[in-house]
Amino acid sequence: MTNRLAEAKSLYLRKHAENPIDWWSWCDEALATARGQNKPIFLSIGYSSCHWCTVMEGEAFSDPAIAEYMNANFLPIKVDREERPDLDSIYMQALQMMSGQGGWPLNVFLSPEDLVPFYAGTYFPLEPRYGRPGFLQVLQALRRYYDTEKEDLQQRKALIIESLLTSAVLQDGATKELEDDELLWQGWETSTSIITPRQDGNSFPMIPCAELVLRGTRFLFPGSVWEQKSRYDGKHIFTQRGLDLALGGIYDHVGGGFHRYTVDPTWTVPHFEKMLYDNGQIVEYLANLWSAEIQEPAFERAVAGTVQWLKREMTAPEGYFYAAQDADSFINPTAVEPEEGAFYVWSYSELEQLLTPDELTELQQQFTVTPNGNFEGQNVLQRRHQGQLSATLETALSKLFTARYGVVPDSLETFPPARNNQEAKTHNWPGRIPSVTDTKMIVAWNSLMISGLARAAGVFKQSLYLELATQAANFILNHQFVDGRFHRLNYQGEPSVLAQSEDYALFIKALLDLYQVSLTRDEKQLSHQDSLWLEKAIAIQDEFDEFLWSVELGGYNNTSSDSSQDLIVRERSYADNATPSANGIAIANLVRLALLTDNLDYLDLAEQGLKAFRSVMNRAPQACPSLFTALDWYRNSNLIRSTTEQINSLISKYLPTAVFIVTSDLPEGSVGLVCQGLKCLAPAESIEQLWQQVQQSQTRA
Repeated sequence: MTNRLAEAKSLYLRKHAENPIDWWSWCDEALATARGQNKPIFLSIGYSSCHWCTVMEGEAFSDPAIAEYMNANFLPIKVDREERPDLDSIYMQALQMMSGQGGWPLNVFLSPEDLVPFYAGTYFPLEPRYGRPGFLQVLQALRRYYDTEKEDLQQRKALIIESLLTSAVLQDGATKELEDDELLWQGWETSTSIITPRQDGNSFPMIPCAELVLRGTRFLFPGSVWEQKSRYDGKHIFTQRGLDLALGGIYDHVGGGFHRYTVDPTWTVPHFEKMLYDNGQIVEYLANLWSAEIQEPAFERAVAGTVQWLKREMTAPEGYFYAAQDADSFINPTAVEPEEGAFYVWSYSELEQLLTPDELTELQQQFTVTPNGNFEGQNVLQRRHQGQLSATLETALSKLFTARYGVVPDSLETFPPARNNQEAKTHNWPGRIPSVTDTKMIVAWNSLMISGLARAAGVFKQSLYLELATQAANFILNHQFVDGRFHRLNYQGEPSVLAQSEDYALFIKALLDLYQVSLTRDEKQLSHQDSLWLEKAIAIQDEFDEFLWSVELGGYNNTSSDSSQDLIVRERSYADNATPSANGIAIANLVRLALLTDNLDYLDLAEQGLKAFRSVMNRAPQACPSLFTALDWYRNSNLIRSTTEQINSLISKYLPTAVFIVTSDLPEGSVGLVCQGLKCLAPAESIEQLWQQVQQSQTRA
C-alpha cells in the first residue's frame, strides 16, 4: 500500500511512498486541508542522499503506531530541499533560532492558519535514546501544547515571525561601518582563519572561503598593508586546502569524484555521498590553484579523475549532469539495508587477493592501508604524500577499479545509474552493487559543474572538459524555459519548479565562464554558439532583474515575485553554505556584465547589492565569503582587450578579477588594452608591457 508520494517525481519523496504515514507534498490542497481540519502541519524536509533522513524513514516514519497518531492529529507534508530550497532556508533558520543548530532531516511543526513554526528539530529516534525523546512522545506533547496552550503558542509564534522578518530585512545594528579596503581585509582574514587546519571536528571543502583566501593573497606582496597586518601565511593555507582535497580520503582515488566531507580533521574517512555541487566547486578551485602556479600533480590527477567519473556515472544521455550519489550501498542482493561506504572501502584481505605483493607494499607506503583499516575494519584510501603516482600504483588502482566496477577502466565509457534501491539490488552488476544515483537535473548544481569544467578547460587545455560543459549548458538553454520563464529542475525531460535566485546567478556565471574560455579558440573555429553564451547571459539576467530583484531592499530575493505566495517571508540569500550564496555570485556577475557590455546599469545594481548586504558583511564576515569576492570584483575589476593569441596565453593564468574581450581593433603598434574599472591604461606596445599592466591591475588596491 503506497501513499500520495508514490506519484512524486522526486527520488527523496518516492523513498517515503510506502510509509504508513499519510504524506502530502507541499501544495495548496495540503495547506487548505490542514486549515479546514485545524491540524498542525508536520513539515519534514530532507534530501535523497542524507543518511539520517534515510534512517528516520526506516524507523519512525515506518512505525504503525506513530503513523496512526500522526495521521489523526497532524497534516504530514514531505519536502525535498533540493526542489524547494526557499522553504528549506526559511524553516532551517527557524530551527537555528529555536535550538542554536541545524541539519537534516529538518522536522518542523507549523500552525495551519499562517504556516508559522512553533517547534522544530532534526532526527527523532523511534524510542528515547541519544539523549533525545522518542518521536511518539514528541508528537503527543506538541499536539497537547497546540490544543491547550493557545496564549503561549501565539506569543511563541510572534517572537519567531518577528525574528524571521528582522533577519530577512537585515536591519543594521551598532556595528562600525568599515571602508571597502578594510572590509575586504576583514573578510579575507576571517576566511583564512576558517580554512586554517584544525585538530578536531569534521572537514568540509568550504570552497567559497578557500577561493576568497586564494584571490586575496595577491595583496600580501612585500611592503603592502595586508602583508604587514596578516597573521597568516595565506599561500600555505590555500595550498594546504587543495592538498587536503586531492590527497585525502574525501577524494575517491579509485573511481574519481569527491565525497561530501570527512568526519575527522585529518581528511581521512568521508561521509560517502557524492554531490554534484561539491565536485563542480572543487574542480574550479583546483584549476585555479594550478593557474596560480601551484602545479601539484595530484591536483591535475584529481581534476582528470573527477571529470572521468562525471562522464561515466553522472552525465545523462541528453547531456546534463545528475544531482548526487548516496553514501550507502548494498553488500549483496539479499541485504535488507544498505551499508555506509560499502561501494568504496577495501578490506585488507581483498587487497591481498587483488594485488601483487609489490603492488600492495607500495600501496601501503603511499596510502593509509593497514590490516586493521581506518573505517570499521575497512580501508579508505588516503594518500600519504604529494607528487606523481608511480606506474606500479596506477596499475594497482586500476585493478581496484576493475574489482569495484567489474570492467577495466579504459573500456568503461558509461556506467548506468541505479535509480532506486530496487534497481540497485536486482540489476546484474559486473562488480559491486553501486550506490543509488539521484538522476534529477538541478540548474544551480549543473551550473557549478559547468563553471568548474570551463575553468579547467582553460587551464589544462582539455577539449573534453569544454565539450561536457557545453552539452550541459545547451540542455539547460533548450529545455528549462516554459512559457518564457526559467525553471530549476528537470525530471527525465520534464522541467519543473520556477528557477530560484541560485539557479539564475550560478547559470549566468556559467555562461560567462563559457564565453570567456570560448575566446581562446582560433578565430576560424569560433562558432555562433560562442557568441550566444554572452547573449543568453544578458537575456537571463534581464529575467532575473525583473522577477527577483528587491526594489525596496536591494539584492535578489530567493524566489520570484509571482511564486512566493506560500512563503511566510521572502528571503535574500547572502550566506554561503554547501553552495555559494546567490547574491554573492549575482553581484560579481553584474560587474562582469558591466565590463563586457559597457552597460553601467549593471554596475549600479552591483553597488546597490553590496550596500544592501553591507551590514552583514561588517558583523558576520564568516557567513558570506562570496559577498567579499563580489566586493573584490567591484573594487578591482579589469577588462583586457587583445587578440585571441594573447588571451589564450592569459586565460590560463590566475587573474581573479579580469574579463577578456577579443578585438582586432587595437591602436596601431599595440598588443592589448587594459582597463581598470572605468579607466584605461596606455595601450601596451609589447607582450611584456601587457603582462606588467595586467599584474599591476590585479593588485592595485
